[in-house]
Amino acid sequence: MLKREMDVEAQKRAAAAKALEFVRPGMRLGLGTGSTAKHFIELLSEKVRGGLDILAVPTSEATRAQAMASGIPVTSLDTTPELDLTVDGADEIAPDLTLIKGGGGALLREKIVASASTLMVVIADESKWVSLLGRFPLPIEIAPFGAGSTRRLIETVAAVVGSPGQAPLRKRPDGQAFVTDGGHWIVDAHLQRIPDPRRLAAQLSAIPGVMEHGLFIDVAQTAILGGPDGVRVIERP
Repeated sequence: MLKREMDVEAQKRAAAAKALEFVRPGMRLGLGTGSTAKHFIELLSEKVRGGLDILAVPTSEATRAQAMASGIPVTSLDTTPELDLTVDGADEIAPDLTLIKGGGGALLREKIVASASTLMVVIADESKWVSLLGRFPLPIEIAPFGAGSTRRLIETVAAVVGSPGQAPLRKRPDGQAFVTDGGHWIVDAHLQRIPDPRRLAAQLSAIPGVMEHGLFIDVAQTAILGGPDGVRVIERP
């Protein structure tokens, strides 16, 4: 088991290393959140120490802390509202590069940063590549007020569009609600299969109390997957 975990980490790092080829001097970069993004930030910091001139917008407080500790110059979208490139991970990647993101709890900020970027490159190990989204629970960021009502509406609309399932509140290890950097809660919708991500996304966005959902549609242009046989690059059709 330990060897497999090491192999997966090596695959993530290989994908992150390939993503560095997209970075050019003077770029304004969005830095993602999660285990694969951490590898990219570590490798990017080596380039920065070697003289690479870039400016970065982190997608979470955890990423900001890592970037600053690594010597990467950081800014905000308020100061730098237009970005050249965002590099981030994903929990699932479909063949059309529709994504499920948010396992790390930063989906709202991740989507804002990605949408402010000319290009989004998603990096992952091969296990994240799926023929149909949904086995990974879909994270949905919600307002704490009226959370029970919002959860019921989420389950109702998901069933209507062919993705029935439960949407429990994400909890911390101490049993309290997980709170995002924006002060919101997250529900993880266990849908198993999402045959129509675009329709589900529209229905979820229309629910009062839903701040954002983890379906990233028409956002990523390129996926870089690390696998046991090397790295492959997939462009959105």
